[in-house]
Amino acid sequence: MTSVLRFRKDWENELRKTAVIITVCMCVLLAGCTFSIAAAGEECVVDKIDVAPVWSGHSVGFCLLTYGDDQFATFYDKDRQMTLAQRKLNERTWKLTKLPQKVGWDSHNYITMAVDNNGYLHLCGNMHVNPLVYFRSKKPLDISEMINVGHMVGTQEEHVTYPRFMNGPNTELIFTYRDGKSGSGNQIYNVYNEKTQSWSRLLDKPLIDGEGKRNAYIDGPVLGPDGWYHMCWVWRDTPDCSTNHDPSYTKSPDMLHWYTSAGKLLELPITYETAEIVDHVPVRDGLINSNVRIGFDSQKRPIITYHKYDKDGNTQIYDARLESGVWKTHRITDWKYRWWFEGGRSIQSEIGLSAVMPYGPGKIAQTFSHKKYGSKRLVIDEQTMQIVSNTKTESAIIRKPEGNFPGLMVKTGNDIGKCSEDGVRYMLCWETLGANYDKPREGEMPPPSMLRVYKIKKS
Repeated sequence: MTSVLRFRKDWENELRKTAVIITVCMCVLLAGCTFSIAAAGEECVVDKIDVAPVWSGHSVGFCLLTYGDDQFATFYDKDRQMTLAQRKLNERTWKLTKLPQKVGWDSHNYITMAVDNNGYLHLCGNMHVNPLVYFRSKKPLDISEMINVGHMVGTQEEHVTYPRFMNGPNTELIFTYRDGKSGSGNQIYNVYNEKTQSWSRLLDKPLIDGEGKRNAYIDGPVLGPDGWYHMCWVWRDTPDCSTNHDPSYTKSPDMLHWYTSAGKLLELPITYETAEIVDHVPVRDGLINSNVRIGFDSQKRPIITYHKYDKDGNTQIYDARLESGVWKTHRITDWKYRWWFEGGRSIQSEIGLSAVMPYGPGKIAQTFSHKKYGSKRLVIDEQTMQIVSNTKTESAIIRKPEGNFPGLMVKTGNDIGKCSEDGVRYMLCWETLGANYDKPREGEMPPPSMLRVYKIKKS
């Protein structure tokens, strides 16, 4: 089965992720750095494998992909050069391939990968409103020679941001990205032909069109427990992250035809005027694009999680659930804290949220990480949508940096592939300074940190 970056395509993947305060781009939640619900049972680190020294001057997302007996990692090395690593799971030594890309100071420029059904590796990254950067392996499961393809379809590839690979309904490889910029962009979808090794448009129009006035920040498509693909997003009117507004929703059985929750076929592209609005949240009301999530309860109903300000101006978690054909909004928290954010570029996150998921009979759970209240798991009664337990979450990985350079943080990246060993998952871990509004830092930089792969096993 194809292993690709799924933007939480399968809601059960949430079981394998952990909650932690991280530095994120406010225009995207960087690949592999999500907040979510730990699986039942304690986890412990059973092995650590060094990969290579990496750049630690600012936060930017790396990628880990396990495919059968092969494991791939891609990152920016100590000299900021894009690097690809490969090993067999029973080996501790990595093969390294340097790629002709160097990262600047932009924390949006994460790297992502996929393996198609024939075993060829695809890699994209180091783009924020830049021309497409795309490499493909010359041979299956072999990184020794990566072809700099440079283009896919050849049009609308000059201002690319947020590359994502995913599986389609028939395991076909799909690639999506934003064409344009914050406050003015469209969402493009391509599909890969493995016989001809060529790309074409999955949709002859953008799925979502900002019409030059706004753009959508998307969570999904997520393959739900009902067999449909679900997607939510917020609109943003300008590069200023305080201008997010109006969480929206659509669903599809095949990623070609998209519907409202009531089953009305939407004409593509979806625009602000035709979109199904879940909650009419105005601009500057505490809605941030990096914290909008879609999950499901035990009755397979979609639930969209986000935060906004309450009537007193404090930031609260809200869960909007589709109930009898109507979106009903439930306030979950009672925090005495206001996170005010504004401006563009990459800023420091004070709150992180997971999607909800079933958590035992009649209950759902979600996690958060909060500057004031720490990292917690909320267990919620599915009928009343009231919190029944609020417990501190723990991670198998120690969060205290080994380095002593001021401001260092531990950053992690989840395995976007699939481990065949039952009860085992892998995770990337390294130390870095946080985002710096995508601007160069002055003065002394921290030394490179060691990128490691952690093998984590559930007891």
